[in-house]
Amino acid sequence: MTLPLLFERDGAVAILTLNRPEARNALSPELACRLADAMDEIAADETIRAVVLTGAGDKAFCSGGDLALSLPLLSGARQPETEWDRRFLADDGVNARIAQRGFDMPKPVIAAVNGPCMAGGMETLLGTDIRIAVPHATFALPEAARGVIPFAGALVRLPRQIPYALAMEMMLTGAAIDAETALNAGLIGRIVAPGALMDTAMTLARKVAANAPVAVQQIKRTVIAASGVTLAEGYVMEDRAKRVVMATEDAREGPRAFMEKRAPIYRGK
Repeated sequence: MTLPLLFERDGAVAILTLNRPEARNALSPELACRLADAMDEIAADETIRAVVLTGAGDKAFCSGGDLALSLPLLSGARQPETEWDRRFLADDGVNARIAQRGFDMPKPVIAAVNGPCMAGGMETLLGTDIRIAVPHATFALPEAARGVIPFAGALVRLPRQIPYALAMEMMLTGAAIDAETALNAGLIGRIVAPGALMDTAMTLARKVAANAPVAVQQIKRTVIAASGVTLAEGYVMEDRAKRVVMATEDAREGPRAFMEKRAPIYRGK
């Protein structure tokens, strides 16, 4: 039986692949629950230091919630039929963990966008930290055209991550933007050839994973927590992160390794 989510390890890097290419990697109840579980496992596993998230095939990164399986459950148009359906309805945290909305995922997540990124897939993207995409990738939040709204963070995150006018145009019209527009708006960090997508993502992930994990995680947590606060409040958070990091053995190992002209050995302590 083919699993809708592939969870692999490459050293300290976890690789998550949305594996429903025949459905443009739409989030079925089972896929959503499995992805949420994977995020829980990764967050708790000290040996994982970075994550790559991608989609199977070349047709889509993720087309969002499955319009035949997931969204009808949420609207009441379909009754639960499987254990995955029942859990998807009962566990309010599934969508939160997928999109890292109110969920503490300390490990940096790198999105390797292999095609169109829509609706819930787009909201999942907004919770990632480093984003690369192929030239034919597109990005859209078409929920209003389907009679619903984005509810996994986009209403709050998107206007903070790209210009307000573009964010509102995307959400109110449902129109897609192409990869070049996404790059210019800062939604993604770079565009790479399809054949280079995973190599580029893994190179970035390995660079992140090679750094001091406490420092990396404090950077991520502080940047997210400081979004929208005053400068004074942000500086308090930054000072707190500094105290945490400077108390680690890794903070001593880094300069020592530099002076000794060798690669540092970081232990996350």
